[in-house]
Amino acid sequence: MRTRRNGALLAGLVGVLTAGGILIPTTTAQAHGGMTFPATRTYACYVDGRAGGGGGDLAPQNDACEAAVAISGKQPLWDWFGNLISLAGGRHREIIADGDLCGPTAKYDGFNIAHSAWPTTTLQANSQVTFRYNAWAPHPGTWSQYVTRDGWDPSQPLKWSDLEPAPFNAVTNPPINGSGPEGAEYTWPVTLPNKSGRHIIYSIWQRSDSPEAFYNCSDVVFTGGSGGGDTVAPSAPGTPSASAITASSAQLSWAASTDNTGVTGYEVYRENGADDTLLASTTTNSASLTGLTASTAYRVYVVAKDAAGNRSAASAAGAFTTSSGDGPGGSTCRVAHTVSTTWNGGFTGTVRITNTGTAAVSGWTLTWDYPGGQQVTQAWNATVSQSGTQVTARNASWNGSIAPSATVEFGFNGSAQQGAQAPGGFALNGTACAVS
Repeated sequence: MRTRRNGALLAGLVGVLTAGGILIPTTTAQAHGGMTFPATRTYACYVDGRAGGGGGDLAPQNDACEAAVAISGKQPLWDWFGNLISLAGGRHREIIADGDLCGPTAKYDGFNIAHSAWPTTTLQANSQVTFRYNAWAPHPGTWSQYVTRDGWDPSQPLKWSDLEPAPFNAVTNPPINGSGPEGAEYTWPVTLPNKSGRHIIYSIWQRSDSPEAFYNCSDVVFTGGSGGGDTVAPSAPGTPSASAITASSAQLSWAASTDNTGVTGYEVYRENGADDTLLASTTTNSASLTGLTASTAYRVYVVAKDAAGNRSAASAAGAFTTSSGDGPGGSTCRVAHTVSTTWNGGFTGTVRITNTGTAAVSGWTLTWDYPGGQQVTQAWNATVSQSGTQVTARNASWNGSIAPSATVEFGFNGSAQQGAQAPGGFALNGTACAVS
C-alpha cells in the first residue's frame, strides 16, 4: 500500500463548509457506479457514514471506515462510485501494484488497508444470488468478478496472487433493471463459488467504449462451503481444438472432464497475458465462439465446474487464427447491433464497429436502416442523426481512429412503438459491413 500523501489527503477533504461546519461534497467530474450488493468498501463506508452523521455530513462509526477516512478524507465516501483509472485499457495487473487493488489511485488509498472491521456481506456458498451495481452514469463493458484463494492472508493488503486465477463470474452489458437506494442499478445472476469464511470479491468493470475501468473490493463471509459437502474438483478438460473458423467465429471441442458427482458446465477463456477473458459458458464439451476479430491469433483454455462450485485446473491451451474479412464483397468492417434494455415504446441499443481490414480507419461514418418507425432519440460516444429510416452515426472527437482488428462502440436510446426490430444495410464510410 502507498504511504500516506498530504496532497491526496487535502484533495480528499475539499468541499464546501456551511456556517454550521458541515462538509458538503463537491461536484464529481468522473463517477459512474459501484457494487452495492455485495457492498464494496467505499459504498459500505458511505452508508455507515450517513447513519453516523444523522444527515448532512458523513461520520463513519466503523473502525475500518474511520481508518480509511484518516488516510484519504471523506471525499472518497461522497464519491463511492468513482473508484477508477481513466486509461486502464485492460492493463490492470500491469498498472496496479500489489497492495493497491482496492484503491488503485491516491484518492482511494485508505481503502487498501488490511483491517478486520471492514463491513461484510454474508453469502451462502454455491448459491445463486443477484449482484447489484449502481449505474450512476451508464456505459457498456464487461464486469469480471474474482474471489480470494483459500488460505489468503487478510492481515495484509490485497495482492494479485491472493486472487483465484480466473473470475468465477463475468458478464458483458448487463441490463439496468434494478432500483437501489442510490438510483438505477445493473443486475445479473451469479452462482457463488464454494468458499468458506472471510473473503474478498474483487470486481473489475472495464468499459468497452473507453479505456476507463472501475475497481471494487467487497468484503464477504461465506457460509456453508468447503467442508459440508462436495469438495472434489473435476479433472482438467482436454485441450480445446478449433474447427469451422471464420473471421468472426470458431467452433471449439475438447475431451470431457470427469467428476465424483458430475460436471455441470465449462467456461472457455482466452489467454491475453494479463486478465484472461471469458469467451463462452456451456454445459457440453463444445462451444461456439462468436464476435471474434478477423486475422487474429487466439490461445484458449477450458475450466470445468460441478454443482458444488468446485472448479478444475485449466486445460492445456489450444490455438487458432481467424481468417481475414468476411464481409459482403470483401468488406473490411463488421458491425454488431444489440438491444440491452426495452420498455413500452422504447429501447437502449449498442453498436460495435470492428475494423477487419489491414489499414487503420481515420474518421468514420456508419449508416444503417431502421424499419418499423424506430427513431434514435439520444446517443453517446457518437453523433447520431436520422432522416426517414436511415440512421447516420459519426465518430466523437476521441474515437475517430480504428486500428486494424480494433473496435469502437457507441450507444443510444430509441423510440419503437412497434417494438425494437432488427436493422439492416450497415455501411462504414460508404462500404457495406458484415453483421455479427
